[in-house]
Amino acid sequence: RILSFKEEAPTSDRDDLRQVYSRPALKSSASTTAKRRILNTPERVLDAPGLVDDYYLNLLDWSLGNTLAIGLDQSVYLWNASSGDVNSLCQLEGDSYVCSVKWTTDGSYLAIGTCDGDVQIWDAESQSRIRTMTGHQARVGVMSWERHMLSSGCRDGSIWNHDVRIANHKTAELIAHSGEVCGLTWRSDGALLASGGNDNLVNIWDARSAVPKFTKTQHTAAVKALAWSPWQLNLLASGGGSHDRHVHFWNTTTTARLDSIDTGSQVTSIQWSNEYRELVTSHGFPHNHLALWSYPSLAKIVDIPAHDTRVLHTAISPDGQTVATAASDESLKFWRIFETRTKSGKATKNGMLAAAAATAGAGSGLLRGVPSSGAGSGSGASSASDISHPAHFR
Repeated sequence: RILSFKEEAPTSDRDDLRQVYSRPALKSSASTTAKRRILNTPERVLDAPGLVDDYYLNLLDWSLGNTLAIGLDQSVYLWNASSGDVNSLCQLEGDSYVCSVKWTTDGSYLAIGTCDGDVQIWDAESQSRIRTMTGHQARVGVMSWERHMLSSGCRDGSIWNHDVRIANHKTAELIAHSGEVCGLTWRSDGALLASGGNDNLVNIWDARSAVPKFTKTQHTAAVKALAWSPWQLNLLASGGGSHDRHVHFWNTTTTARLDSIDTGSQVTSIQWSNEYRELVTSHGFPHNHLALWSYPSLAKIVDIPAHDTRVLHTAISPDGQTVATAASDESLKFWRIFETRTKSGKATKNGMLAAAAATAGAGSGLLRGVPSSGAGSGSGASSASDISHPAHFR
C-alpha cells in the first residue's frame, strides 16, 4: 500500500532522461585539443663548418623576415628559410672572428660583434656594411636591440648602449659585471634590460639608469641563458652553466625568485613559446639535449637528444613553431616543437620551413641536399625526412 497511488504519479517538467542521455555527448575541451606529436628527430639539418666551440659567444639569430644568420669563424651566412637560399654576408679580415650576431626587431639590419671589440651594422637587403662602431677593448660576445638602441656586452664586463642614428654612438656604459657578459636581452617594452655574466650574476637594468635596479646571485656558474616571457611582461628566466645547471624564474617587479628547475645539464639557452605556456631549454654537458617544460607547473614534457656535442645556440622562427639549434658538432638542426593550433585545437604543419622544403635537394653551390641518415632512425626519422630533406652549408 505504501507504493500504490490512488491517482496517477506526478509527471516531471524535465526532459525525458532517456532522450537526454541518448544525445551525442558534447566534445570536452580535452578532446578538442589534439595531442601534439613532438618528434625527437630534426625536421631539417644543415652543415655549419667552422662554428666556434665557445660557450660565451652568441652566433645564431632568426629574423622577422624569416632569415637565419649564423657566424662561422670569420664569416656570416644568411639562410632564407622561405626559399632555402644561402648567401655569404661578409668575411672578416685578418685574424678577426665573429663573436655575436643580432637582428633588429624588423629584420632589416644585422649587428655583428667581433673579437676585436668592433660592432658592425649590415643592411640585409643590399648586403652592405653601413657602419662600424669601435671602442670596446675586448671581444663583443652578445648584443640586444631596443629600437634604434643597440646594447653590446664585452669580455671586460662592460655593457655599452649605442644609438646607431648618431655619429657619437656610445650613449651609456653599464658597469656591474666583473666577468665576461655572455647574456643580454631587452624586455619587449624596452623598460628593462637583463644581463648575465661569467661572474655568475644576473643584473636587471632600468632603461633610465646606469646602475642595476637589482642583482641576483643565486647562480653558481656563468649565466648565458636569459629570456623574457612573451605573455607575462615581468617574468624572466635565467639559466646557469656547468657547475649550476639550474633555471631560475624571477618576478622583476617584486624581485622575488618564483621557482627553479634543476635541469641536470649546463644551460645554454632558453626559448619561450608564444602559442603554449611552455619553454624549451638547450643544454651542454653531460646530455647535449633539448628539454621542453610546461609553465608554471615546471613539469618536463619531453627530452630531445639533439646533438653529439653541447648545444651552443638556439633561435626560434618568427612564426614561433620551429627552434633552430647549433652545436660544436658543426651542425645546424631545426625542430618543430611549437606547432600552431587551429580553431579546432589541432596542430597545423604550415610552418616557415614549408617553402624551403620544396627546394631541398634541388639547390647547388652553398646549399646542397644530402641523405637523411644521421637525422634519426625508426618511424620518426622517416616522417621527419618526408617534411624536409636535409641540406648543407658549404
